[in-house]
Amino acid sequence: MIDALTGFAVIGFAIFVGWVIGRIDLLGEHARPVLAKLIFYVLSPFLLFVVLAQADVRMLFSALLPVSAIAAIAVMVVYALIARALWRRSVSETLIGALSSGQVNSNNIGIPLSLYLLGSAAFPAPVILMQLLAFTPVSMAILEAATSGVRRVRPLLLRTVGNPIVIGSVLGTLVSVSGVRLPPLVLEPAQLIADACVPVLLISYGISLHGQRVLAPSGRRRDILLAASLKLVVMPGVAWAVAALAFRLSPAVVLVVVVLAALPTAQNVFNYSQRYGVGETIARDTVFLTTVGCVPVLLLALYLLG
Repeated sequence: MIDALTGFAVIGFAIFVGWVIGRIDLLGEHARPVLAKLIFYVLSPFLLFVVLAQADVRMLFSALLPVSAIAAIAVMVVYALIARALWRRSVSETLIGALSSGQVNSNNIGIPLSLYLLGSAAFPAPVILMQLLAFTPVSMAILEAATSGVRRVRPLLLRTVGNPIVIGSVLGTLVSVSGVRLPPLVLEPAQLIADACVPVLLISYGISLHGQRVLAPSGRRRDILLAASLKLVVMPGVAWAVAALAFRLSPAVVLVVVVLAALPTAQNVFNYSQRYGVGETIARDTVFLTTVGCVPVLLLALYLLG
């Protein structure tokens, strides 16, 4: 458990460094958009390629995949119905909020926590696959259509397929499924660039926190609280019900599913909101609240199911 708390401390320190950089204005006024582009177009694609290329294909398509998918889709649908039907949010803002409620940080936090809490770093692999090959292409297509005005299928499809995050995810999955072992000459340079993604992403997130107050009155307070509640409470509950009652998985696998569902909101959602200029407050504050709030939720899950 100390190792898990150490993992959170490391993440918190990187975010704090970013906040200090923002406070002293070390990188200037263009730091946030430049870092967002660097992460979106270069670092994230390399990280996703490396993670998926080295994943065990048997783990990728295990029972964790459908259970995690059902839990994530359930909370995203609930959020979308409330935000769109009751609050009349735009399509793009609703999407960012839905992703904030259902897309977990399966890589940056999920992999180390899975290793510390569950004994293996391989468990998040099916969630990474689901999010990157299903949620990401659909989300990119919707955001492209909503922010660029492109409605025709062919150009929209080309823009989505040409998205660097989608390309990195697909190539990594193809390597894993094919069973090809990449030589060090290929893997190690990619790994070098991939290793820069998490710290740069956390620092970029820390910079965005400077001058901002979580749950500020001028922000989307009820949207943020809804997304955080769905993420921290409802999603782990749905995951437990589906795994234990519907799929009747073993207690050990049920624990894995609940832990994965209780992970905080993926910081990639914040990166998407920056890239497309929509819902940034919702993504930023939900990431913060769920990153802090997931600690007691994970400890409770381990106590009840471990």
